[in-house]
Amino acid sequence: MLEIKGATKIYGSGTAKIMALDNVSFRVNKGDFIAIMGPSGSGKSTLLNVIGGLDTLSRGRIVLNGKRIDNLSEEAMVSIRRKGMGYVFQQYHLLPSLSVLENVMLPIALSGKKGKDGKALHLLRMVGLDKRAQQRPNQLSGGEQQRVAIARALINNPLIILADEPTGNLDQKTGREILDLLKRVNEKGGTIIMVTHNNEAAERAKEIIVLQDGRIVDRKTSTK
Repeated sequence: MLEIKGATKIYGSGTAKIMALDNVSFRVNKGDFIAIMGPSGSGKSTLLNVIGGLDTLSRGRIVLNGKRIDNLSEEAMVSIRRKGMGYVFQQYHLLPSLSVLENVMLPIALSGKKGKDGKALHLLRMVGLDKRAQQRPNQLSGGEQQRVAIARALINNPLIILADEPTGNLDQKTGREILDLLKRVNEKGGTIIMVTHNNEAAERAKEIIVLQDGRIVDRKTSTK
């Protein structure tokens, strides 16, 4: 489904050159749940950003469902992101002027589609927030806002969900609830790549990939 082939990302040049990714290759199959781990500066977020087209590769390629996507125009990549990828960030990125329901439906609106409020309500029901649909994000706790972000990520039936430190701003108990939710999404067939520094979070995944200095140094199957 998703193939990362020789992904290399270099920032700067000469003595200021930084190798953020160094010939990273792996495959993600439908229904996988992969955790990307590593120390600060190991290339975790850079890897997620090049997969999602938020950053460009220096060398290598990224192939989604048989189609190379790393060399697309910005306009074409925006279309891929809206239709094929769902994002869950550490910062929830909900629009404060919109209701919870409108935030969930935002990817649909940006795609020029109409309706689907029924599906948005279904997703809010799935994350336990359907009764908060007309409230604003500032009326929700951090954990509730992250659940809204997950519902928003699912609204367009994405091929893959990219989660960057989804529990990083949450207390331990709330973080576990978010991880339980991501696990349920995966058990229903969702494909997830999650960047995390948290061992407990990584253990929810089916496979753990460890980066160091931009390279894969370990790959292991989760024991849970």
